Amino acid sequence: MKFTLSWLKDHLDTTASVDEIAEALTDLGLEVEGIENPLAKLSSFTLGKVKKAEKHPDADRLRVCVVETDEGDKQIICGAPNAREGITVVVCKPGDYVPGIDVTLSVGKIRGVESHGMMASERELELSDEHTGIIELPSGEVGESFADWMAKNQPEKVDPVIEIAITPNRPDALGVRGIARDLAARGLGTLKPEKTAQIEGKFPCPIKVTIDDDTREGGCEVFMGRLIRGVKNGPSPAWLQQRLRAIGLRPISALVDVTNFFTYDMNRPLHVFDADKVRGNLRVHRTRGGETLIGLDEKEYTFPAGAVVISDDHEIESIAGIMGGLRTGCTEKTVNVFLEAAVWDTIQIAKTGRATKINSDARYRNERGIDPEFNAPAIELATQMIMELCGGEPSDVVTAGEVPDVSRAYKLDTDRVVSLVGMDIPAGEQRRTLEALGFRLEGDLAHVPSWRPDVMGEADLVEEVARIASLTKLVGRPMPRAHVGVPKAVLTPIQKRENIARRTMAALGYNEAVTYSFIDKESAGLFGGGADVTMLENPISSEMSHMRPDLLPGLLQAAARNQARGFMDLALFEVGPAFDGGEPEESHLQVAGLLVGGTAPRDPWGSRRPADVYDAKADAEAVLSAIGAPAKQMILRDAPAWWHPGRSGRISLGPKNILATFGELHPKVLDRMGVKGPAVAFTLWPERVPFPKSTGATRPALAASTLQPVERDFAFVVDAGVEALTLVNAAQGADKALIESVTVFDEFHGAKAEAQMGAGKKSLAITVRLQPRDKTLTDAEIEAVGAKIVEKVAKATGGALRG
Repeated sequence: MKFTLSWLKDHLDTTASVDEIAEALTDLGLEVEGIENPLAKLSSFTLGKVKKAEKHPDADRLRVCVVETDEGDKQIICGAPNAREGITVVVCKPGDYVPGIDVTLSVGKIRGVESHGMMASERELELSDEHTGIIELPSGEVGESFADWMAKNQPEKVDPVIEIAITPNRPDALGVRGIARDLAARGLGTLKPEKTAQIEGKFPCPIKVTIDDDTREGGCEVFMGRLIRGVKNGPSPAWLQQRLRAIGLRPISALVDVTNFFTYDMNRPLHVFDADKVRGNLRVHRTRGGETLIGLDEKEYTFPAGAVVISDDHEIESIAGIMGGLRTGCTEKTVNVFLEAAVWDTIQIAKTGRATKINSDARYRNERGIDPEFNAPAIELATQMIMELCGGEPSDVVTAGEVPDVSRAYKLDTDRVVSLVGMDIPAGEQRRTLEALGFRLEGDLAHVPSWRPDVMGEADLVEEVARIASLTKLVGRPMPRAHVGVPKAVLTPIQKRENIARRTMAALGYNEAVTYSFIDKESAGLFGGGADVTMLENPISSEMSHMRPDLLPGLLQAAARNQARGFMDLALFEVGPAFDGGEPEESHLQVAGLLVGGTAPRDPWGSRRPADVYDAKADAEAVLSAIGAPAKQMILRDAPAWWHPGRSGRISLGPKNILATFGELHPKVLDRMGVKGPAVAFTLWPERVPFPKSTGATRPALAASTLQPVERDFAFVVDAGVEALTLVNAAQGADKALIESVTVFDEFHGAKAEAQMGAGKKSLAITVRLQPRDKTLTDAEIEAVGAKIVEKVAKATGGALRG
């Protein structure tokens, strides 16, 4: 947002300097990004008087001038046609930097005659584009600073320009009036009364306006306009052109310049139609999609479905609140003009602006919010200004829709400033501040002005008071500790499990990956997802169209990218949510690990081997153990379809409570994901692990036995199809009190085994560890337990001890 000092003084009666204003604006939250002060560029130049001007001996168009300066008479060569004796000029001496030609002067010779400086034109000093002759001043003393002379005699040409950054929550500061209001509240001057006008219509407006029913909500709140006939459009006055140029706008014509003036002066975008080019009446409506319009910038725009536009009886004439159309734009030939002011839905403006990629001043303000209650006064003030500059006769105002009611009030608790901000501001000062900002106070209720959409609660009132008082006055104070001791735990049990799982996976040698929660439909379908309930309404891209049903697709995509760059051995894990549906309760926490390639680098001892299903199983069990899963678990065969059948399984605490799935991924899945396999992985659900009944932080006492454990080995001949787990579970159940563990240490199968034990047979050898608690076991007791083990295994598997 740019504005000039003189423009600010139209609204603020102040004697503050530019530096004081800039400091106050930044402190108020309107950060000053830059100040362009033309006087600073003119400070080195002084006034001089031409005492003599003679023709150059070797050049017809050059004159040798003797100029009286504060350093005595100087000889200066000049080619300007108006260089003559007796005029007061601006002298640039050797060593001065001339901004308009980007040159630092030095003493030089022109056609053999020395020149000690130059006499400047307005363009050379960047005062205007005038360069037909040097500057002639009507008054001034020799040696007087040119900057001081300009400040006294032509201040409009050296008006400082201030540029501030506006945060999205302060649309009121997009108008000079709003900036002046903040400065007045701070005490840098007095806010001048707001201008008003009431223009009586001389005839009924021949152009009617309507808003379609489906456009009133979320499109256009109110649309007002009037015809002004008999105007004479042309260049705007010098003061208006100078003001617009100073902030970087190009003056176009009086009618257009008036709308630009109100855009910056009052944060009130307006639009003018050439009424003679409007065919019939005006209608505000939504587009069907595919319609086009050539804008005022002479570019063609195609509209998406649902964009809000303004049409006459034949075609679209304006992009509502963003840019007018070229066909009905005002020119020097415009005689009858239709002036429009409307309040648009901010979200609708933003959507249409993004779709058409138009960045206009009108869009910038309308999508942030304008003062809806200023709509009718803006029509009157703009009509008055148009009539002053262009003449004309106004019609009655036509209106469609209603001005939205944005009135609201919040309780002003003057004690909350201390508790929320830590500043001690008297109650009377707080009330004065809010009234200066435009709030209306009734008792302890503060009614919010219509131009402040950002104030939405009691805390915002406190913020306004503190902002005007200056947050630089905050004094740091140490806060007393409420209590001393061990703070209460803030992490939930499941958050603790997440942290433990991460540490455990890292300790196992995995690298953590953080992937998107969105994946493509095909990848989601490979892992049981891809349904419409998990499809995103507005995806970032086609590769991120669905919520992930599992963490493995993201890990596999990461593995494929790494393999494409030559990294073939990978150990990746992720902790995060997966989704079964579109509702919050249909998400669940997962821990997933992926192993691809070998278990170790190549070495001369042959320690490298491909990662297998048992690596994945061991790592899954390690994580489950770390997060507190019970030691006694079941291994089930039936894994989902994306796992390799016969090389995968599930870890459970019963047939229904599945804690984890592990195994080798199906070759077809790896092929579709672009991963060079084989690859093994696991997925576990920390939330399914039962939480301990005790919520205390202490651990149970260590139940260690001082008695010697006893280990016995058993080898059983069983059918080749018998699973080792079945045999282990049977042996474990022989005596739950004494048997501490059962492990398989040998398997003998194949042709040699069948030759010794019979067709379809194999041998499984186990070690059973007995741990007595009360007394040392006798041989008889050990033999009794052994007999139970043989009995249980025989019953469960049909096997017998190997002879």
